[in-house]
Amino acid sequence: MAKVCEVCGRGPQFGNRISHAHNVTKRRWNLNLQSVHALVKGASKRIRVCTSCIRSGKVIKAGKIQKPVAAA
Repeated sequence: MAKVCEVCGRGPQFGNRISHAHNVTKRRWNLNLQSVHALVKGASKRIRVCTSCIRSGKVIKAGKIQKPVAAA
């Protein structure tokens, strides 16, 4: 299964692990993906979403009552 967010499309980033002796080996930084029940086109569906999308409000969780946003 791909380590890709289904909302924003972000995937892992690649780079090098560098030791104190400057030995260079490949490494990757994976996303913090969470499996959540979300509303997709009005239906509840389980999707894999990165935590930055969950925190920013790009995902509406299924079964959660939406609070009205007060105008500032």
